[in-house]
Amino acid sequence: MDARSWQRAGRRAAIASRPNSPGGLRFPREARIVRRGDFDAVYRAGKRRTSAHFTVFFRANSLPHSRFGFSIKKALGGAVVRNRIRRRLREIVRRHREGIPAGWDIVVHPKGAVAHANFEALSADLVRLLRSAA
Repeated sequence: MDARSWQRAGRRAAIASRPNSPGGLRFPREARIVRRGDFDAVYRAGKRRTSAHFTVFFRANSLPHSRFGFSIKKALGGAVVRNRIRRRLREIVRRHREGIPAGWDIVVHPKGAVAHANFEALSADLVRLLRSAA
């Protein structure tokens, strides 16, 4: 094996050895909205709530859990900024998913101030909005 193969094998082993998440909280695939048709259904038949940092669209689903989707506009920044916003939102939902009512499809649109806002402020704002909306 050459040096590159050893490096790749080491990276794979390090990734595989990571725990899913601290405290057993996860954000599994079934808790995500990923298909365009599901997003469109939420926009068409759902309701909307807004706050200082977010606009949230929500629609009842027939599932025993809520599903979450995130839509970040290109106007908020480049790919690095948008991906950072997406990771922060996913982490907020992962931490507070059990406190958010079940049975909803929820799509979150962040506003411009989210990129530079404090994580705790974002978390409090989004959780309050999700609990009041659903």
